[in-house]
Amino acid sequence: MNDATHIHLNTIPIVKASGEKELFSVQKLEHSLHNAGADKTTIDFIVNQISTWISPGISTKDIYKRAFQLLYKEQNSSATRYKLKQAIMELGPTGYPFERFVGHLMEAQGFKTEVGVIIQGHCVTHEIDVIATRNNSQFLVECKYSSDQGKNISVQVPLYVRSRVNDIVHKRKYMPEYESISFSAWIVTNTRFSCDSIQYGKCSGLHLVAWNYPEGNGLKDMIEKAKIYPITILSSLTKKEKQFLIDKNIIICRQLLQNYDLVTEMKLSHKKNIKLKKELHDILNIVL
Repeated sequence: MNDATHIHLNTIPIVKASGEKELFSVQKLEHSLHNAGADKTTIDFIVNQISTWISPGISTKDIYKRAFQLLYKEQNSSATRYKLKQAIMELGPTGYPFERFVGHLMEAQGFKTEVGVIIQGHCVTHEIDVIATRNNSQFLVECKYSSDQGKNISVQVPLYVRSRVNDIVHKRKYMPEYESISFSAWIVTNTRFSCDSIQYGKCSGLHLVAWNYPEGNGLKDMIEKAKIYPITILSSLTKKEKQFLIDKNIIICRQLLQNYDLVTEMKLSHKKNIKLKKELHDILNIVL
């Protein structure tokens, strides 16, 4: 694609999930396709196809859907990873699978984790979604899941989390077993934070992680680096089959591969079983 076409595409107004308008970015599309594992030839082909199809006012959701369809035809395994954001959205409807997913993500970074823990603060007890401990650091993590891509986490959430963590730290700093431990408060969401939330987080020392925040180290980046993918990313399973696995506490693809005997309970056909196993190996880059 030539520079003139790039410049033209970058002037087309589109609509984000939040309803806000922004200019289409060829670079963002190319970057997302590259992160999914698409090669340069495939990326150039898809961008060219999008350039002849896109129109002013189209939604990012429709652009994503079209790009995924094209990528699926060209590179099946790359297309699976490209639909990562939607797969995280499908972890619901409750927030518990997302909490488990974040726990797995922290474990992949060398943390020892506990999920859904009731602990005593100085004044009251608190339920902490994820406690992640590594060396002399302990992260107290609040997970905020939403199936609404346009949702913003308002400033009330970090204000609430900051007060809860302060109460816990006030209690633990006088306990001998935590004498050498430093504590950090985290909020992890699959959507985004409001401007006030980000401002308060920076000011109060809260570590905020959203889908694309902080830049270069958001939730999406963490997932790609750790290669921890939710089972909802699997196109070879139905929604009902995925829910069966989630109910069995199988949240990530790596778990399913390690506990593959559970698949026998799902009574898949021989053909579908082979397709599922191949898809798992493709996603995790494991040679059969």
